[in-house]
Amino acid sequence: MAFWDKIPGLISSDMAIDLGTANTLVYVKGKGVILSEPSVVAYHVKDGVKKVLAVGEDAKLMLGRTPGTIEAIRPMREGVIADFDVAEEMIKHFIRKVHKRSTFSKPKIIVCVPHGATPVEKRAIRQSVLSAGARRAGLIAEPIAAAIGAGMPITDPTGNMVVDIGGGTTEVAVLSLGDIVYARSVRVGGDRMDEAIISYLRRQQNLLVGEATAERIKTTIGTARMPDDGRGESLHIRGRDLLNGVPKETEITQAQVAEALSEPVQQICEAVMTALEATPPDLAADIVDRGVMLTGGGALLGDLDLALREQTGLAVSIADESLNCVALGTGKALEFEKLLRHAIDYDS
Repeated sequence: MAFWDKIPGLISSDMAIDLGTANTLVYVKGKGVILSEPSVVAYHVKDGVKKVLAVGEDAKLMLGRTPGTIEAIRPMREGVIADFDVAEEMIKHFIRKVHKRSTFSKPKIIVCVPHGATPVEKRAIRQSVLSAGARRAGLIAEPIAAAIGAGMPITDPTGNMVVDIGGGTTEVAVLSLGDIVYARSVRVGGDRMDEAIISYLRRQQNLLVGEATAERIKTTIGTARMPDDGRGESLHIRGRDLLNGVPKETEITQAQVAEALSEPVQQICEAVMTALEATPPDLAADIVDRGVMLTGGGALLGDLDLALREQTGLAVSIADESLNCVALGTGKALEFEKLLRHAIDYDS
């Protein structure tokens, strides 16, 4: 029986999945990251039954633009599954896209989860992955995966601080000897920044914009600090005028975006400060030497490293492939499973 148990592993491609709020990345053993698509599903409801129409890039184009019969949603909220059935369909779709072999072969899959995920949320993710066709599902904490992906020497007896800013959560963790010494998960990330931009424009300019426009503002001229000249670059945007209800075009400057994002940026800074206060003194001394590593898509927000440096007085650096860090780290945990088996949870 032992031999037959091993057969699926010999003919399947084991994979690691970064099941993110904004994007899902899939890493295949021996090949690297081979899929990166938005975590969005569009479905049609007929007689109470959901029929999936599009997943990923195609579904993202439909967000905020669907007729009454079609719904485009993000099944992940704040790093965990919000809609169980739709998330399962999304995972199945991505596994099929990557794993083009027969249904006979079932891959082993490792998925990263936020450190603050509850046992119920972890079980939901594990169950979705198993239902989507995995023979075995392991979970790894997001901060550990992010630190491995950023190339930090987490197995050494020294303190390493990683700040992973994703779409739904920001994970702040201090790691030593391959495990978490302190971790805190705050539910603020790229989505909260988009919401802050939308509410700022509604409040200050009586302009209603959609999520896609808010994201474009953030990625194009988003900044965590007020520009030196008090204005910075500008961007032309379109939305609906709330006073007379007609479409309108206006201009938004970097200074306005910095003002809009001040609250989520401050929350991230406070989470880092809280982590530093809770860190044992010897590890804190190591962090002074090594500095803080930023990973995740949120790390790409303009001048966020400078804003953190001003608050903490520490050296702050951004990981080389910050968007892919968690997927790369989860993939390395799959490749070097024996070394990192203590960090992978197959049981709960």
